Amino acid sequence: MKRVTSISLGSSQRNKSVEAYFLGEKFQIERVGTDGDLKLFHQKLVELDGQVDAFGLGGTDMHIYAAGKRYTFRQIEKLASAAVKTPVVDGSGLKNTLERETVQYLQREGIVDFAHSKVLLVSAVDRFGMAEALDATGASVVYGDMMFGLGVPIALRSLGAVNKAAKVLLPLVVQMPFSWLYPTGEKQNTITPKWTNFYDEANVIAGDFPYIRRYMPETLAGKIVLTNTTTAEDVEALTKRGVKTLITTTPEFEGRSFGTNVMEGVLVTLSGRKPEDLSPKDYMDLMAKLNWKPRIQTLNT
Repeated sequence: MKRVTSISLGSSQRNKSVEAYFLGEKFQIERVGTDGDLKLFHQKLVELDGQVDAFGLGGTDMHIYAAGKRYTFRQIEKLASAAVKTPVVDGSGLKNTLERETVQYLQREGIVDFAHSKVLLVSAVDRFGMAEALDATGASVVYGDMMFGLGVPIALRSLGAVNKAAKVLLPLVVQMPFSWLYPTGEKQNTITPKWTNFYDEANVIAGDFPYIRRYMPETLAGKIVLTNTTTAEDVEALTKRGVKTLITTTPEFEGRSFGTNVMEGVLVTLSGRKPEDLSPKDYMDLMAKLNWKPRIQTLNT
């Protein structure tokens, strides 16, 4: 049996392990949260190195992208270097392919009319494929990178503005401790409403779910949420807030949609190749064989 393990800086309360078949191969896929403990994160990578077929990095990014340029978080890169035998992925490959294709599929099939929607994308540099695909639809998008990532009350309203800000800020941002920029550990279990007017204005709330969840208001009536990594408890919370439709980009297993890092680990394992040797076309071909489609749930009518 193949084994893909996501080591996450997020809360251990969101841990999950399931068995599933992909192209006839049996897999154990699991998510192991380390509650923001960097030493434990490193220890888990060392313990399991060579014991699993692929590592996913969860609750963090190793790379973020803007205007076609990659920026690497030095802290996370150093931690990931603890794995010397098992390949490590952070989900960037699927963010560039699966999430881009998801937006195109939803628009093409008439499931979501992005062209006439107001979208809040909580972070474009994290979800760069989704950001570029949304921009191409003509959607009116608020990019929340400055607000959700840096706590600065500036709404970026074009991808060009995101790219200009990224060029100046990202070389500095990737030197910061990741926990300054993203909810890790126990912070993933708390909800503190903020930026409420931007949630209210949007028809579609999109992007990283821990960001969406951390600041979401008491009501999201009639909204579409486009994300992944949702647990059964998350679905209940969104239903309670009146969300109309939940769309997850990754497949569901026992009520859980895993992160792109986990599913990218599955694809890398199936390919039998190194992550750096896989092109976007390789990922797209594998996903076509698996017939992955977005999961669409109507939560409220």
